[in-house]
Amino acid sequence: MKNIIKKLVTFAKEKKKDKKKKSKQEVEEVSTEEETKQEGGTANLIQQLMEAEPESRTILFHGELNEEKSAEIIAGILGLTKIKAPKEDLKEGELPYDPMTIYVSTYGGNADEMFGIFDLLQEAQKKCIVETIGNGKVMSAGTLVLAGGTKGHRKIYKNCRVMLHQVSAGAVGPLFNIASEVEEIQQLQDKYINCLVSCTNLSKRKLKSLLNERVNVYLSAEEAVEYGLADEII
Repeated sequence: MKNIIKKLVTFAKEKKKDKKKKSKQEVEEVSTEEETKQEGGTANLIQQLMEAEPESRTILFHGELNEEKSAEIIAGILGLTKIKAPKEDLKEGELPYDPMTIYVSTYGGNADEMFGIFDLLQEAQKKCIVETIGNGKVMSAGTLVLAGGTKGHRKIYKNCRVMLHQVSAGAVGPLFNIASEVEEIQQLQDKYINCLVSCTNLSKRKLKSLLNERVNVYLSAEEAVEYGLADEII
C-alpha cells in the first residue's frame, strides 16, 4: 500500500507539471482519445495498482496528521474497500474483503482529519476487519485512529508510548469571535470524548477526569490495553 500511495503522489505531481508545460495551443490539440484515457485518472490508477499488488493490504500512518497525510490514508482505505472487487461466494457472517492493517506512529495533528479517518474506519469495518497497530508513539489524534480499529484486532508494541490530551486551538480578534471559537472547541472536545468512549473501556466520567488531571496524559502499552485503546501487546 505504501508503494501505491507513492505512485499516486508521483502521478498527481507529474500531471500538474504537464499542465503547466502545455501552452493553450497544445491543450486545444489534445486528442479525444487522450482525454478519454485521462478521465478519472486517479481512480483508474488506483484500480490498476490494486490489481498489480493484490496482496498489499497495509497502510502506514506515520508522521503528522495533516490534509496531505489524511488524503493518503483515506485513498488507501477506499482503495482496499471500494475499488478492488470483493470476494465471491461468501459464507454466512463472512466479510467481503480480507483484513487491512494500519500501522500508527504519530505525535498527532488536525482534529478534523482525525474524525474523517475515524468515521471512514467505522464504515470500512462493515466490509473487512481493520487491524490497527501502535508503533513507537501514538499521541493526540493518533489515539482515536488506534482505538478506532476492529475490537479484538487493535495491537500495540510494548515500548510504544500513548498520549491523550484535550483538543487545543488558538483564537484572536473581537470578543464575540473568541467566544464562538471557544464554543466550537468545546464541541470538538465533546465529540472526541464520545468517540473514544464508544470504542474503549473508558466512561465519560473517567475520561474527563483523566484529561482534566494533566495537560498531557501519557500511558504505557499496558495502560493502553487496560483502558481499551488497544486489545493486546505485541
